[in-house]
Amino acid sequence: MPIRMLIIVLFIAAVTGFAALCYYGYSKKKKPAKISGIIGTVVSLIGLICIPFSVYTVDTGEVAVVKFLGEANNVREAGTYFDFWITNTFQKYDAKTQTIQISTATYSSDAQTMDIQMTVQYKIMTDKAIKIAEQYGSLDALQSRIESVAIEKAKATLSAYKAMNIIADRASMSPLVEEAIKNAIDEKFYVNIQTVAMTNIDFSDAFEKAVEDKMIAEQQQLKANYENETKIAKAKADAEAKIVQAEAEAKSNDLLEKSLTEKILRQLYIEKWDGKLPTTVAGDSTSILLPAGGTDTSAVTGQTA
Repeated sequence: MPIRMLIIVLFIAAVTGFAALCYYGYSKKKKPAKISGIIGTVVSLIGLICIPFSVYTVDTGEVAVVKFLGEANNVREAGTYFDFWITNTFQKYDAKTQTIQISTATYSSDAQTMDIQMTVQYKIMTDKAIKIAEQYGSLDALQSRIESVAIEKAKATLSAYKAMNIIADRASMSPLVEEAIKNAIDEKFYVNIQTVAMTNIDFSDAFEKAVEDKMIAEQQQLKANYENETKIAKAKADAEAKIVQAEAEAKSNDLLEKSLTEKILRQLYIEKWDGKLPTTVAGDSTSILLPAGGTDTSAVTGQTA
């Protein structure tokens, strides 16, 4: 735009100077000079009207479709151009990334309502700008069509899933919706879809509360199951420990029993004996009363006097 303004200012200055010279010649009252002054003034006025308006500037990030008498026949990218304004017109399109913010309502497969929000970003194909001008007329019309298709495909994708599945796996919904929209908005729309992002999926308050209550109940049940399993595991571990201990004691007793021979038992008896004999000795069928006096230890030890 500054270049165009500079050209216009310079041209106006040149035309003004030329008109002044023409007027000066006309004021000399010489016929040739008068005719030249009139012609020069008319030419200057025509140039003043036509030339400045025939200078067009296409900014960086834009593309312009040039229409000759209403028919699109050329595409101009960033730069400054001279096209006669009466026959040629410039229709500019933004070639930068465009963002559409979409909000709509839809249903899950089990008829739960949800409000969704998503963002669609796209760029036009600059080499297809004439096609866009011919089929859509403006970028607004093209964007409106893209928005309609995006809403349609998002609804179709989400309606294939139950509400609980959507809530449990929200993160996977966005890639599915993006794929559906990209497949639908292909080269026939003359744009490249860059990203599609689901920014929000909101169910009704009643349904959200029901889901929350269900999740709380499930968590409590899981906690109870865990505590019960913990108790069972502890009881089982205690029982196994007792079994192991009993088996160890039985094995120890068995080993002890096998190791206690008659000789070892006699030796242990002697070591523990205090030197006194019992007052009675049990026999097969009778008991013998021994005197309380001195005793003959040889009877105990199996020796004769």
